[in-house]
Amino acid sequence: MKFTLSWLKDHLDTTASVDEICETLTDLGLEVEDVVNPADRLTGFTLGKVVKAEQHPDADKLRVCQVATDEGEKQIVCGAPNAREGITVVVCKPGMYIPGLDLTIKVGNIRGVESHGMMASEKELELSDEHDGIIELASGEVGDAFADWLAANDPAKVDPMIEIAITPNRPDALGVRGIALDLAARGLGEMKPAKTASVAGSFDSSISVTIDEDAATDGCEVFAGRLIKGVKNGPSPQWLQDRLVAIGLRPISALVDITNFFTFDRNRPLHVFDADKVNGNLRVHRAKGGETLVGLDEKEYTFAEGMVVISDDTAVESIGGIMGGLATGCTEETTNVFLEAAVWDHIQIAYTGRGLKINSDARYRNERGIDPAYNMQAMDDATQMIIDLCGGEASNVVTDGAVPDVSRAYKLDTDRVQSLVGMEIPAETQRATLTALGFVIDGDMAQVPSWRPDVRGEADLVEEVARVASLTKLEGKPLPRVTAGLPEQILSPMQKREQIARRTTAALGYNECVTYSFIDKASAELFGGGSDATMLENPISSEMSHMRPSLLPGLLQAAARNQARGFNDMALFECGAVFHGGEPGEQENILTGILVGRTVGKDIHGESRGVDLYDAKADMEGVLEALGAPVKLTYNRGTNGWWHPGRSAKVGLGPKKVLGAFGELHPKVLSEMNVKGPVVAFAIHLAEIPMPKKKSASRGAVTMADLQAVERDFAFVVDADVEAVNLVNAAAGADKALIDEVRVFDEFIGGSLGEGKKSLAITVRLQPTDKTLKEADIEAVATKIVEKVTKATGGELRS
Repeated sequence: MKFTLSWLKDHLDTTASVDEICETLTDLGLEVEDVVNPADRLTGFTLGKVVKAEQHPDADKLRVCQVATDEGEKQIVCGAPNAREGITVVVCKPGMYIPGLDLTIKVGNIRGVESHGMMASEKELELSDEHDGIIELASGEVGDAFADWLAANDPAKVDPMIEIAITPNRPDALGVRGIALDLAARGLGEMKPAKTASVAGSFDSSISVTIDEDAATDGCEVFAGRLIKGVKNGPSPQWLQDRLVAIGLRPISALVDITNFFTFDRNRPLHVFDADKVNGNLRVHRAKGGETLVGLDEKEYTFAEGMVVISDDTAVESIGGIMGGLATGCTEETTNVFLEAAVWDHIQIAYTGRGLKINSDARYRNERGIDPAYNMQAMDDATQMIIDLCGGEASNVVTDGAVPDVSRAYKLDTDRVQSLVGMEIPAETQRATLTALGFVIDGDMAQVPSWRPDVRGEADLVEEVARVASLTKLEGKPLPRVTAGLPEQILSPMQKREQIARRTTAALGYNECVTYSFIDKASAELFGGGSDATMLENPISSEMSHMRPSLLPGLLQAAARNQARGFNDMALFECGAVFHGGEPGEQENILTGILVGRTVGKDIHGESRGVDLYDAKADMEGVLEALGAPVKLTYNRGTNGWWHPGRSAKVGLGPKKVLGAFGELHPKVLSEMNVKGPVVAFAIHLAEIPMPKKKSASRGAVTMADLQAVERDFAFVVDADVEAVNLVNAAAGADKALIDEVRVFDEFIGGSLGEGKKSLAITVRLQPTDKTLKEADIEAVATKIVEKVTKATGGELRS
């Protein structure tokens, strides 16, 4: 929030200096982020008078001037067309820094003539964009400080600008009057009466307003407007332009500047439509989806279903509470305007603004909350200013909806200040403070003003009293230690799951890494990312330009750095967020581990081999088991492009419910990341694992089998492209109650089987629960197994 000292003094009668105001604002919780005082950059510039001006002997457009200064008469060569004898000018001496030119001037030699300084233009001193000639002053004595002359004759040019940080709970401080109210409550001045107007309409508006039923409950509370005929739009007065320029806004026209003035002066966003460009009436409604609008920023926006917009009888003309449309915007040719003021739902504003990626001053304020009680008064105040500056005649006000009732009161317990913040403040002082802030005290109840949506309880009243008394005097006092009972768990189920995942992976021999969430575009593209949606607007380096789409790039980069230093065998893992887009909800937490190199080093007692996908599979299954994933998992092809196409698999609870993936990484990816193989990895989507249905601090009872298990072996001849998992699943489904386990123990290709055939041998474990199996029972199950496998794979029992 930016404002100037003179703007503040429109609302606050004060003699406090800029330093005092800034110190007080920070102590009140409105932290000052920046102060720009134009007078500071004008230090050293003094007034002079041209006593003689002659043509330069070697240049038609230059004049050699003799200028009276506080250091005597100086010769200055000047090319300005208005450099002439008798004018009072601003002198810049050698050695002084010129802000508009970004240089320090020296004694120069211009076409053979020495020049001892320069006479400045307004642009060279950053006072305006005027640079057609040097500054001519109507008064002033030689040697006077130019900053002092401006303060006395044109104070807007040296009006200090203050910028404060606004926390989301203080929307009232997004208006200059709200800031002044805080300072007055501290005692830094007295509030001036608010300037209010009452404009009676002289005719009925030809444009009516309505709020559709679908937007009335949580879209727009009240929509008000009035027609103003016969206005003359043009440049706004200088005082208004100076205010806007000082806070970084570009003056556009009187009508638009007026709405911007109320946005910052009273935290009251308004909008003006060119009434002659509005077709029919205006209505607030939710978009069906697919509608488009070219906004005042000349960008086209496409609306999603449910966004709240303002339309006339033919098309969408404005984004409710965020930005108007270019088609109905006011220009210098505008003669009839429709002024609109509405109270919008905060959440709806946030939803639409984020969806369209618009950050406007109107959205910033409507999203945090405006004063609903000021809505109708703002209509009159703005109407009066339009009539004063642009002329015209106002209609009666048209409205739909109702101003929301935000009145509420809380008990003021004056003793709670001591117990909550450790400050001793007299009860009368507390009441006086709240009264100065706009609260109405009735007995021991404090009525909250309509512009303070952040006050929601008795503790907030204490906070207001303590804040105005002085935040720097707050004292921290330890609470009495409570030892009885166990503390309540504060970790969420997902946080507990991440903790278990980390501990289990570390117990398997992995070292945890914490890598940056930002990676370079080339690495991101290798893993399905690198789009504009995940690109940082202001990256700290080219190697951190995008949000990571996977944890693998960071782990592989860490592996490459280790290999470059002679560490070739490693096991690394990370648990963290990956980003599939730039919006909230387009990210998830993943656990990823990689194994690089060989299982063990050179050892007389152990066999050294390269890591393979079964190492990653075993570790992944160990983590899934610790996380409570179901025992029966499915393994399917179709992993992403960074996995080896024939040595990787998806793990899930069926083809659609994917819990993760494991396998070798694609050789091309390893080459691009400068990692020497072999490298295998696994990745687990932590949120996809079903949460346990029963919450218990202990495991369930172990189920022990009293009866003897029986194992039978089967060998089937199948086509070479049949996957073993299909055969195993078919055999297991023959009798789910009796079959406890099915595992492959042999594969044979060639020999007498012929071309395109292979033999898969499985062991089926039968575990009875109620009676000992007889040979007939076993044969019956064996027959079912053969039938199931034959039907599922097309194979036959090997003889």
